[in-house]
Amino acid sequence: MATNNQSSVDEFILHNFSENPQVQILIFSLFLGLFIVAFKGNSIIIIVIILNPGLHTPMYFFLINLALLDIVSSSTVVPKLLQNLMTKNTISYGGCIAQIYFLSWSLGAELLLFTAMAYDRYAAICQPLHYNTLMSKAACCLLAAVVWSFSGINATVNTIVTARLSFCGPNVIDHFFCEIPPLLPLSCSSTYVNNIMAVIADMFFAVINFLLILVSYGFIISSILKIRTKEGKKRAFSTCSSHLIVVTMYYCTIIYMYLLPGLGQSLKNGKVASVIYAVLTPALNPMIYSLRNKDVKIALKKLCPFLFK
Repeated sequence: MATNNQSSVDEFILHNFSENPQVQILIFSLFLGLFIVAFKGNSIIIIVIILNPGLHTPMYFFLINLALLDIVSSSTVVPKLLQNLMTKNTISYGGCIAQIYFLSWSLGAELLLFTAMAYDRYAAICQPLHYNTLMSKAACCLLAAVVWSFSGINATVNTIVTARLSFCGPNVIDHFFCEIPPLLPLSCSSTYVNNIMAVIADMFFAVINFLLILVSYGFIISSILKIRTKEGKKRAFSTCSSHLIVVTMYYCTIIYMYLLPGLGQSLKNGKVASVIYAVLTPALNPMIYSLRNKDVKIALKKLCPFLFK
């Protein structure tokens, strides 16, 4: 058996989407299109917000962070998926560890960022008189620093304890790319510490943050219901609807991939769910936030008038 920090496995074999070449080409085209949309869409969101002083508010500051994380997430997964669809479906040991690190970082950061965005909406709707104080530039930068640093620490720790595992064979990962849950069953050394760290990460990043978001929106909905005019209620809710849609999509897939396996459920459904949050969601986020946001649409029209012809 290999030592604790070594592995006799040089590469892993990933799961195929299909054995049919025509289906493989169709999936390749789909993923390539989604990656282009995700990369260009999020890049445009970042550029539009930076170039428009009217969008230099806490809500759009967090939206820039979300766009950056979507670029990291999709760039970590999709290029290798595209390569595997055209060649042999393998990934090197080092490439697998690197993919786990960057995907864990972006995934954890997005979950924390959703909580920060929920707090921003709570402050705007429930504490409007104190909003500028609660969401000052310093407060926003501090929240962003917490999001990136905490998720980075979590990704580093979990990647290190994963890299210390021994993999002696088999080397077939029942997944389309490298993530911790489907990789652990292949280890020929103890994964006790990994399982403990996974539970801690799940509780902090998924469960606690989800509860904080629910509490925030409980106060937000209560405040919106107190608004007397129908137009006022509609305007207040419209500032939260995009965030709610993205949070719902993200948490539904996270539950399938990370929480259900911890409860003894199969990873089969999680494979499809993980493709949604790693590939589809980054492509949808720019459209959700731009098409449903009047300010972003106006800024986009000024910067890219050809898009609206």
